[in-house]
Amino acid sequence: MSEIHIRIASWQDDNAVLRQIRESVFINEQAVPPELEWDAEDAAATHFLAFEGHYPIGTARLLPDGHIGRLSVLKDWRGLRVGDNLLLSAIAEAERIGLDQQILSAQVQATAFYQRHGFKIVSDEYLDVGIPHVDMVRQSQ
Repeated sequence: MSEIHIRIASWQDDNAVLRQIRESVFINEQAVPPELEWDAEDAAATHFLAFEGHYPIGTARLLPDGHIGRLSVLKDWRGLRVGDNLLLSAIAEAERIGLDQQILSAQVQATAFYQRHGFKIVSDEYLDVGIPHVDMVRQSQ
């Protein structure tokens, strides 16, 4: 396995690969309706792409208000800390631009992952696209 690296991506220049990863994970695997996956916030977001060598394997986005979302890793690369690296990259960028609080809507099955990175649950469970979620917040030190 090659080394995994993360880079900031451009919604305009990297659109096809960002869409491909999110479509594979959210639309195909999790049955999120396409009209709910794509939104106007993508254009203003900072996007992150994870690669193994030159092959794109994961993505995440950071919105200008500190919301981190759309964290997705292709199935064959899960369990290899790709998600950790994407999340840490988004947190680092948020802190770099002065966003001392990061917010996300986590699938309930992934809350332990986010808690390992300092996020705390701040809401009751709710359904988002038919999947149980909770809101989580992380305060920078």
